[in-house]
Amino acid sequence: MRTGVMIGPEKGDAARKLDRMLADIEWGESAGLDTAWIPQIPTDFDALITIALMGLKTTRIELGTAVVPLPAQHPIALARQALSAQAAASGRLALGVGPSHHWIVRDMLGLPYDKPAAYTRDYLDVLNPALRGPGSVDVQNETFTVHNPLDLGPVAPIPVLVAALGPVMLRIAGERADGTVLWMADERAIADHIAPKITKAAAEAGRPAPRIVAGLPVCLCRPDEVDQAKERANRILAEAEVSPNYQRLLDQGDARNVGDMCIAGDEAAIEAGLRRYAEAGATDVSVRLLPIGDTLDELRASKRRTREMIAEVAQRLR
Repeated sequence: MRTGVMIGPEKGDAARKLDRMLADIEWGESAGLDTAWIPQIPTDFDALITIALMGLKTTRIELGTAVVPLPAQHPIALARQALSAQAAASGRLALGVGPSHHWIVRDMLGLPYDKPAAYTRDYLDVLNPALRGPGSVDVQNETFTVHNPLDLGPVAPIPVLVAALGPVMLRIAGERADGTVLWMADERAIADHIAPKITKAAAEAGRPAPRIVAGLPVCLCRPDEVDQAKERANRILAEAEVSPNYQRLLDQGDARNVGDMCIAGDEAAIEAGLRRYAEAGATDVSVRLLPIGDTLDELRASKRRTREMIAEVAQRLR
């Protein structure tokens, strides 16, 4: 199983934030992690531009978006941006995309969110051939009519991973993409719902076994601090639970909230938790470092301890 870390924009002005993210990716590469996943936060940095900058600072680690919301831009525009980031990263981009959520697409952007699965299918009809360029992209479906020449081609194939939570989206991801990027999916949801459906769809389409990237909050702490870690996860990461998409995914597993999915405890407990995801069918884990503490110095020290431990555990999970 590949082990990766989420590197996301956090508080601070743009210059300091970028410096922190670049320092984090340099650490991830030097620590031997397999991947780094960059969230596309609605209010913050563009993930693909960030990856292009990270690509210039690294040579080995895979750099993935988790995830780019498809309705925010035309598929040709996204293809150009992805091909540019792939060149900057010397072929190490994994393009995570998804239809996003009603509270982003409809409420923030003012765009329709009526048929997200059908929109995703039509979008991939355009995006996939554009990413394989160069050449003319000629597609006509219910959503897009495109006749667009592209001189760009990928410096290496770009894997496309679709955020897929329900059965229809999992079928689309299996048939038309290279896997899925998840959040709010526990072990049972992956084992009983995600992995069987996406793997079956890929097999029936004659595609290789798909990647399944599980995003998880992780906190290295004492046993008597586990409840504190789970409470913090619910406090700072729970906004996504308002989405009906995530609520339906929670119904497929045992967890009721993001705190239930937080893997917290000592190194042995965390390694055991990550191994459960591998056994459930996850091919990758994307660790969201979750520090605890009462002061900024305590939070920084907690984050440092957790990420150093993750780097050690990653060697044993391969």
